[in-house]
Formats: sequence, C-alpha cells, structure tokens
Amino acid sequence: MSSTAWLFLLILALCVGFSAFFSAAETAFMAASRVRLKTRQQDGKRSAGLALKLAEDSDRLLSTILVGNNIVNIAGTAIATVLFTMWVGDYGATLSTVVMTLLILTLGEVTPKTLARRTPEDTAMALAPALNVLMKLLAPLSKLFTLWQRLILRLTPAKAEEPDIEAEIITMVDEAQKEGDLDAHERELIRSAIEFVDQDVRDIMTPRVDVTALPEEATMAQAADAFRESGYSRIPVYREDMDHIVGVLNEKDFYSALHNGEREIRHIMAAPVYTHESLKISKLLKLCQSTRTHLIIVLDEFGGMAGIVTLEDALEELVGEIWDEHDDVSEEMAAVDENTWQVDGRMQLTEMLERLGIEDTYEADTVGGWASEVLGRIPNVGLSFDEAGLHCTVTGMDRRRVTRVCVSRIQPPEAAKQEET
Repeated sequence: MSSTAWLFLLILALCVGFSAFFSAAETAFMAASRVRLKTRQQDGKRSAGLALKLAEDSDRLLSTILVGNNIVNIAGTAIATVLFTMWVGDYGATLSTVVMTLLILTLGEVTPKTLARRTPEDTAMALAPALNVLMKLLAPLSKLFTLWQRLILRLTPAKAEEPDIEAEIITMVDEAQKEGDLDAHERELIRSAIEFVDQDVRDIMTPRVDVTALPEEATMAQAADAFRESGYSRIPVYREDMDHIVGVLNEKDFYSALHNGEREIRHIMAAPVYTHESLKISKLLKLCQSTRTHLIIVLDEFGGMAGIVTLEDALEELVGEIWDEHDDVSEEMAAVDENTWQVDGRMQLTEMLERLGIEDTYEADTVGGWASEVLGRIPNVGLSFDEAGLHCTVTGMDRRRVTRVCVSRIQPPEAAKQEET
C-alpha cells in the first residue's frame, strides 16, 4: 500500500475518532446533572468547574459540537470515497458509502453515546478541556450558526410557559425511586417537604365540633376527668362559649398544681395563642417556636373559633402519623379488598382522590363534606351515591356529621373522566 493510502487511512481514523468524541460530548453534556457537577466542583475538581462553565453556555457548546461533528463526518466520507476509488475503481463510491455508514453509526455514534450516557458527569469532565480548545478554534463558525439559531427562534416564537418547579422536582424524585436511588420512605419524605409549604392550617386542624374544651368555671375534678377521658395533654378553656377561648390547660401544670392544693383552673392555664385558617403550615411551625406553645387556637374569617391545631399535626404532614402509647390507632383509608375502602369522614378529600387517581374538582375539604356536597343534603346511614367512577355508602354518622364512608371503585378513573367529557 502506498504512503498516500496510509496517510488517507490515518486521516480517516482521526475523523472517526473525532466523530466519536463529538457524539460522546453531546450526550454527556445533555445528560449531565449540573447539581452533581457543582457538587464535584465544590469538592475541588477543576474539570467539573470547566464542564459546568461549558454547559452554561449551551448555545455555543451545541453549535461547536454540531459544526465539528459535521466537518469530520463529511471529511471522513470524502477521504473514504477517494481511498476506495483508488482500490476498487468504479465501485469505490458505493463501497465507501456502505463502510462509512457502518463505521460512523457504530464507532462514531452508538458506541460513544452509549458509554457517555452511562456516566455523563465523568465523561463531560474528561472531555471538557479538549472541547474548550475546540470551542475557541471553531468560534467563528460557531458564532455564525449561533446567530442563525437565534434568527430561527425569532422567526418561530414559541409560547412561553411558566415552569412548574415543584412538579418537576416531584417527577425527579419519582424517577429517582424507580432507578433505585431513593427508597419509598425517602421519596414520601421529600414529596411531603415539597408539598408542606402549600398547605393551610385549615387542612390539618381539628375542627371545632371535635375539640374537647372546658368552661372557665370547671372544677379541678372535672378537669381531671377531661384529661383522663380524652387522653389529651392540653385542653382549651373557654368563657361563656367556644368563641371565647381564654386559656389552655396543660396536663403537667394541672397535676403539679393539684398536688400543691390549687383549686381553680383559671390560676393554672396559659394564655392562648391564635392564628387564622389560611396560615401556611410552614409559618405555623415558626409560630409554635416563637410562642413556645404546642396548641394554637384557629379562628375563622369572622373571628369565631374554627378549631385547634397542634405542633404534632404540623409534623405529621412531614413524617406521617405519629402514634403514642395511648392513641387508638386507626387508618383513615382502610382497604377492605382491592377495590373497596372504609374511609374516615374527616380524611382530606384531596388525599383520598389522589390515592384513587381522581382529580379533585370539588368544594368540600373532607370526605364527609364531599358526601354532603354530592348528595345536596345531610346524609343518613345507609345512603348511597355514585360519583367519579366510585360507589359510596355512608356507614357512620355523628348527629349531622358523616364519620365513615364505604368507597368502592366501579370503573377506572380514565373511564370516569371520558364519561364526564
């Protein structure tokens, strides 16, 4: 083989090698996590900083990769055509097309992209120095194509959509669990923390009708009975009616005072702390910290008592239910079989519908309130209704309040949505 042929072979090998380089760089920088690169930069790896810098200038980076990749692929094809024509004559162009297609697909595209996708951050860091040099060498051509890119974007403007950062993070967390980077408990904890800031006090408070409270003139014996029967460590104290809470009685303070001979609860109770229904739970935690209290009185828009909320209620939104040795453990949504559940009437409607894969388009906050909303009246035990692909039966009532609903799935949520449309 002549020296010219050897030179052509060497140049052809370099072209295929550069094609692989640009393909790997494209995949690595598109798939690399900037958070991971930034973490490695903080650990003292300079190549991570360079890779991060190149990734931030994405338009110029992509232009350089595309220009470089096309130059080496076209040059390689041209040289291969000349080389094969020297060897086989008229069939050289056809043979060159077949061979170069196989070479570029296997060695220049599929193989480097597969390897780069496996470890994108490591690949980006390894290729960053050479790519940085090439970006400077190909700067004039890259600049030209970058301007062309911007012109195309101006001529075909896209409707700007506001990014939903929370939804994107939740999707990332779900994907991380599927890939095994997070377990189910870690996923739920992260999701709870993200959703935590959006919830209001009204979503987690104990409503007024369920609050155990004492009148201001209650005796010490009555207070002791209230602590014993309810199992609560703190009980609100009211004057005249529940709209006028004047204090909160702490169980520890009560028994200590009782032991010392105190006879009136008004001398023991602490001053109440108030908040409104629309306060965010994240701010509720700060309020509990600043006031050094575990129980806060929740007021409605008219200044009346809407209910109470505790520090434990807020923490349960992050870590799930916290049971102590005196709690009566019960599930809000207990499965009877694969398609049937017994649901607590106080359960948040949004949470139940989310578990069942149904969109919440209702006004009610709780499952019990939802039953009343759908029926259009106060239900009674045994009353049934069909809604959103569910068959529901009221199985428990406390006066005029729904305490238990049996929910059965009668059709998939997708079918229910199609019927509604």
